[in-house]
Amino acid sequence: MRVDAGLSKLLGLSRNAVATLAESGDVLLDGNPAGKSDRLVAGAWLEVTLPPAQQPPQVVAVPVEGLKILHQDDDIVVVDKPIGVAVHPSPGWEGPTVVGGLAAAGVRIATSGAAERQGVVHRLDAGTTGVMVVAKSEHAYSVLKRAFKERTVDKRYHAVVQGHPDPIRGTIDAPIDRHPRHDYKFAVVTGGKPSITHYETVEAFRAASLVDVKLETGRTHQIRVHFSAIKHPCVGDLTYGADPVLARKLGITRQWLHARSLSFEHPAGGWVTFESEYPDDLQHALDQLRDHDG
Repeated sequence: MRVDAGLSKLLGLSRNAVATLAESGDVLLDGNPAGKSDRLVAGAWLEVTLPPAQQPPQVVAVPVEGLKILHQDDDIVVVDKPIGVAVHPSPGWEGPTVVGGLAAAGVRIATSGAAERQGVVHRLDAGTTGVMVVAKSEHAYSVLKRAFKERTVDKRYHAVVQGHPDPIRGTIDAPIDRHPRHDYKFAVVTGGKPSITHYETVEAFRAASLVDVKLETGRTHQIRVHFSAIKHPCVGDLTYGADPVLARKLGITRQWLHARSLSFEHPAGGWVTFESEYPDDLQHALDQLRDHDG
């Protein structure tokens, strides 16, 4: 195998990270620096010098404009996440975060989980809006973490996708992993993690369809990747092949994707459901589609 592919598999690093190591002279084959496209040969002596571990980013309490608290009790806090807000700090992200916004609002959350994402039991992309839950008590953290893992949480999204999915209701069952060439993207890849998306068309327009989506699994970018794979990307999702002309016409600068509702067994008992209205940019794009068809 090539050095970049082989070390990526061996060490669980991205190909880009391996390429950077090779360029820095930190990959040696039989004592000689190896390039990313050199071949790994059986019996050769391989030495890799890894960079020092990065310190995890710190949570900074900063008020987040537009972050709404929909519900709060001793166990959980349910929020309506606005656009352009990450769930927790991560390397390279300098924008606002949900956990930082909650800290600024004086909401204490569970201390379970890695330092920068304590209390976080599931995530939404920075460019995806809608409803999400954060654990406040340690009990709630373990109960909700298990519920998400065992898929007993009902996660409903609304998406406006290009064209008309055929059939109008169905299931997309296709494994997802990192894109083989672009680290920032994901793709349907043989041998990827099992990923299942159920959808039903709610409203059809000339150029697009509003679909109700139920996630059975929760992979990164799952809805965006799956609809792109069946040639119906989310409107405005230029990363995954959406038409920029249609996005401009509808005045949308991100994927039309919204976490509409979340239902789960409350850690203190009883089934609960929380819903989120469409934010202004998505509602405007939807109105444009309806007006155009009318």
